[in-house]
Amino acid sequence: MNNAQKVHADYDKPWCWQYDIRLKNLEEDKFWSMLSDEEIDNLKPTDFDMYLSTDENEHQEMIKFIKRHEWLGNCSQFTTHYFACRYKGILAGVILMNQPNSFSKLLGEETPQLERLISRGACISWSPKCLASHFMMFCIKWMVQNTQYRLFTAYSDESAKEIGQIYTACNFYYLGKNSGGTKRYVNPYNKKKIMSDRAFRSRSFYKRYAKDLGIEWQKNWNNDQSILWENIPNDIEKKLRDYSKEMQSKAEYIEIPRKHKYAYVLGRDKKETKLLRRKFLELNKIYSHPKRKNYFNINKLDNFS
Repeated sequence: MNNAQKVHADYDKPWCWQYDIRLKNLEEDKFWSMLSDEEIDNLKPTDFDMYLSTDENEHQEMIKFIKRHEWLGNCSQFTTHYFACRYKGILAGVILMNQPNSFSKLLGEETPQLERLISRGACISWSPKCLASHFMMFCIKWMVQNTQYRLFTAYSDESAKEIGQIYTACNFYYLGKNSGGTKRYVNPYNKKKIMSDRAFRSRSFYKRYAKDLGIEWQKNWNNDQSILWENIPNDIEKKLRDYSKEMQSKAEYIEIPRKHKYAYVLGRDKKETKLLRRKFLELNKIYSHPKRKNYFNINKLDNFS
């Protein structure tokens, strides 16, 4: 069993994994913050600065933050919006929004133009109660006021003992569990990480494949966002695609159980919100939110669980 598998197989705490990370990181985080216990104890969500980040250097800091807290130890691909939360310049929270892996029809045929996936989220260990929910709602409201997006979907992972407390706190609709389990693959180039099947078809992996196959990658074969297959000779394209399939078929994988799915609908004003929510409720079945068994007092902290 490799390290990536071991993290999942060995986790048997009664509380969610992110909360466990908060406990483990607390003293180190407090030390590096140079904040007094008194100041930390008196922090409120309104003391924090929340904003959309467009700086690529800052994105790298945010990605490291997520990796330190994220159950799978990685960031999802195709992030479209990076939100940061800071206190006195200290990065205290990150929320990433993505293009969904596959668009749903939660709001009918227009869903692809309206939906963003809340793919990652975490707060620093010394953050105050309710910071996560305040931060989440700030991000959603910013998106609604500044973009065309009105539907925000999210998942919680039972493997990490998550039940979606943050989404319950923010009054998301609970849609039950997704239709089936999924596979997460051990990264063939870094055995300590696991990833989705999409990684095998990513630009960075195709460049690795070319190196494995002794093919010199040309500058005009990709841009900043994607691979430009039209510029790659047909015989080389076939070799790369065949190698990608081979790598995926040989990779170790972990079966991930079905996840809890949540959705939040918000319009730019009351009229639009009412219209969209009515349509959403007509098209979807809503369930009661799941509750954690053997409830512990530590769970009074609202975090990404």
